[in-house]
Amino acid sequence: MTPVPLLSDDAILARRPARNVVSADRPYAWLVEPEAAAGDRVVDVATVFLTNRECPFRCVMCDLWKNTLTASVAPGQIPEQIRWALEQLPPARHLKLYNAGSFFDAKAIPPVDDAEIARLAQPFERVIVECHPKLVGRRCFEFRERLTGELEVAMGLETVHPDVLPRLNKQMTLDDFARAARDLRAAGIGVRAFILVRPPFLTNTEGLVWAKRSLDFAFAHGVECCSLIPTRDGNGTMEELAHAGHFAPPSLDALEAAMEYGLSLRAGRVFADLWGIGQRAPGDANRVSRLARMNLSQRAEP
Repeated sequence: MTPVPLLSDDAILARRPARNVVSADRPYAWLVEPEAAAGDRVVDVATVFLTNRECPFRCVMCDLWKNTLTASVAPGQIPEQIRWALEQLPPARHLKLYNAGSFFDAKAIPPVDDAEIARLAQPFERVIVECHPKLVGRRCFEFRERLTGELEVAMGLETVHPDVLPRLNKQMTLDDFARAARDLRAAGIGVRAFILVRPPFLTNTEGLVWAKRSLDFAFAHGVECCSLIPTRDGNGTMEELAHAGHFAPPSLDALEAAMEYGLSLRAGRVFADLWGIGQRAPGDANRVSRLARMNLSQRAEP
């Protein structure tokens, strides 16, 4: 295994393939799917994947920039994306507004649009957005006051490994995450965490150990819901790390074990992110179906 330096923004950008062609007038994806909610309920969630400017944080493992723009959207374009998507979708109780970055990044979502976005979200019991911990602040709390329903903010914890987290170029410390989670909870805002299963620089066994420790940390700091994401390639940098022996995707065994551990804590909801896993584990359809059922039931199956 060859040594690897800390990767800068420029180094990460230089390794990228081309981004996809998207339009500022339309979200790049939209769907409705069931999700386990608090109180042992399963609710339909409308998810709108907003098209906007790329996130300013260039994380080593991120491929979400592929569906972003190189310039900020104009005022009014984000509400138009949401309005159009909701017209295409069946009714749902919760709304996710995911923007491949931070909802409270002014260069991604213009603050002048917050009132109209809140108006469009009125029919929903809960609105879930994503945000980098360092961008959680006044605008977030003011947006909560505009909503008729509840607000939940999803943040990337990624890993609590003391050496790996700095190498992800996320420009965040565990103290940053803990502070943001504390402030959100104090304002009556729900908190969701994204946790990587086997980030780069860890073996499969180490990846599972640190996924468990990351779950412990998240729930200890007031997180209500954790999403376990199998780290994947596809952004250029991850392929290079894999070639150098610094990365491989987690095994399905590791994802299952992390999910089972999280559910055993009974500290909050835990989801296994199954996006694209069918292609990565084509011969394990029954095991993937088991994880999908566990996502909804929040109970481990034999």
